[in-house]
Amino acid sequence: MSGQQFPNQIKAGTTFKFSLNLTAYPASNWIIHAYLRGAHAIDMQSEPQGNMHIFNIPALVTREYKAGHYGYSLRAIHIESGEVDELEAGAIEIKADLATVSTSQDLRSHARKTLDAIEATIEGRASLDQERYRINNRELYRTPLETLKKLRDQYRAEVSREEAKLAGKSMFGKSLRVRLG
Repeated sequence: MSGQQFPNQIKAGTTFKFSLNLTAYPASNWIIHAYLRGAHAIDMQSEPQGNMHIFNIPALVTREYKAGHYGYSLRAIHIESGEVDELEAGAIEIKADLATVSTSQDLRSHARKTLDAIEATIEGRASLDQERYRINNRELYRTPLETLKKLRDQYRAEVSREEAKLAGKSMFGKSLRVRLG
């Protein structure tokens, strides 16, 4: 697909703009469809603009998109013959429209929620010595502290990568600037 990739994220409630220049699939003969499947089905179709395939989905449409992880298939469909070629398939995340999110909704990532839970468990262990105890034929086993610490380190690293990505930084601390379209 000439090095271009479908974006890995859409923000609900904002205009989604994306263009493709596909020499093997000129806009005069082919239409590009994007099929997203996840929390619900989303179908997009490109519009021709010279040799370019342009996706331009208005904010009024994207605000209806449900946040979550979706699979997608990007397909070229020949206008006359109906031939269909899959150009790319993968995963995309639709981020919630913050203008419509209630104050009670937890928007932390899975990694952040898990890290916070592990750290709260470790803090709660400060006053508890037993890994296991029995009361009236009931037993309770606790995850060993060393295991919790290893998990904490793994999730700290994952959260750190997420935060660096959100800040536009690479693993090496340099800023990455990307412009699509």
